[in-house]
Amino acid sequence: MTCDNTKKCDCSCACSRHGKCCECVAYHRSLGEIPGCFFSKSGEKTYDRSIEHLYKDYKENR
Repeated sequence: MTCDNTKKCDCSCACSRHGKCCECVAYHRSLGEIPGCFFSKSGEKTYDRSIEHLYKDYKENR
């Protein structure tokens, strides 16, 4: 997949998809995960990309 959109990415994981939103979302969806950029700063740093953690992170940081 070629990704033309590149954005400043807050994810702390340095990988080949860093800043390439469409590639990142597709990759994490294929693993049943949520990309780090959906989380708060503190939530992202746990590297727990589960939907359960996203819900908990949202509740704690809204």
